[in-house]
Amino acid sequence: MPRSLPRFSVVAVLLALAAAAFIPSARSQIQVTPSLLPIGVASSGNTSMVWFHEPSTGRVVACQSTGGAGLTGVQCAVGKLP
Repeated sequence: MPRSLPRFSVVAVLLALAAAAFIPSARSQIQVTPSLLPIGVASSGNTSMVWFHEPSTGRVVACQSTGGAGLTGVQCAVGKLP
């Protein structure tokens, strides 16, 4: 029985190496954290507005609903803070 233990160990190591070769490696994922921070909302009647700020660039985005369906009913303007 002692002679089969080294063979078993060698076979186990070879199987582990073969399995590692076929297991897909980890891939980096894109960062999904939004960079735009909501800073204000307003609504009147059927119209709504929302303002966003991106601190890293100073960019400001203002979006207004125009009454259309889905994203086609939204218009946005982008500006930059001084």
